[in-house]
Amino acid sequence: MTKIAVLGAGKIGEALLSGLLQGGRPASDLLFTEKHESRARALTEQYGFEAVTVPGAAAQADVLVVAVKPQDIEPLLTELAPVLRPGTLIVSLCAGLPTALYERRLPEGTPVVRVMPNTPMVVGEAMSAVSGGSNATAEHLKTVEELLSTVGKVAVVPESQQDAVTALSGSGPAYFFFLVEAMIDAGILLGIPRDLASQLIIQSAVGAATMLNEGSNHPVILREAVTSPAGTTIMAIRELEKHGVRAALLAAIESARDRSVELGKQHED
Repeated sequence: MTKIAVLGAGKIGEALLSGLLQGGRPASDLLFTEKHESRARALTEQYGFEAVTVPGAAAQADVLVVAVKPQDIEPLLTELAPVLRPGTLIVSLCAGLPTALYERRLPEGTPVVRVMPNTPMVVGEAMSAVSGGSNATAEHLKTVEELLSTVGKVAVVPESQQDAVTALSGSGPAYFFFLVEAMIDAGILLGIPRDLASQLIIQSAVGAATMLNEGSNHPVILREAVTSPAGTTIMAIRELEKHGVRAALLAAIESARDRSVELGKQHED
C-alpha cells in the first residue's frame, strides 16, 4: 500500500487526509507535517494520523503532497532536497508554482505533479486539475487522480493552462460566495429577514448547480427558460448587463490568472 504524507495540514491538507481516510485508506498509511503543535495534536487525536517532521515524511512516504502556502515553499524545499528518496512522487497543491520549480530544487529525476484543487474539497466536492512535470509518467498521473477522486472530480490539463485553471476553478468558489452574499443583501434591502433570504438564495444556488451538473443543457438555455418576455427576470438581466457585470467577471478572472503567473515568477532563479 502506498504511504502518503501531506506536508502542511491546513484546511486543504486536512480535507485531503480526511477524504483519503473516508475513501478506505487506513490511517496508518497517512502521515502529515504541521508546524503548530496544538493543531498537530488535535489532528492526531481526531483522525489517528501520525504527525512527523519533513525528514520523517521523506523517509517513510512514497508520495509527498505539498500543501503549504506558496510563500513557504522555499524553506520547505531547502529542508526536503537533501533527504528526498529517489522515486518519491511530489504532488504540489500550491497555487501558481510550476513543476519546474520543484525539478530545479529537488534531486534530478524527481517526478512532480502539479494540482489546482479548490476549497469544496472540505465537503468532498472539489474540482482538481492535474498536470505532470517532465519526469512524471502516466502512472504517476493515475496515482494522483486516484488520490484526488476521493474528494471530488479530477481533470488532466496541460501545465500551460494551470494559471487559467487557478483563476477559474481554484478561486471560483469565492466568486459564487461573493454573488450569494450580494443576493442575500438584496433580499434584506427588499424587506426579507436575513435568515429567510439566506435560505432562499442558498437553496436556489444548490438547485441551479444540480441542474447544471445533472443536465445536458447549456447555461444559456437554462437561463432563458427562467426568462419570460417582459417578465421580472429579463428586467434584472438588463440591469446586470447595464452595469457591466459580465465584463467585470471576465476582468476579475483575468486578474486572478495574472496573479497566479506572478506567484510562479517570484521563485524563478
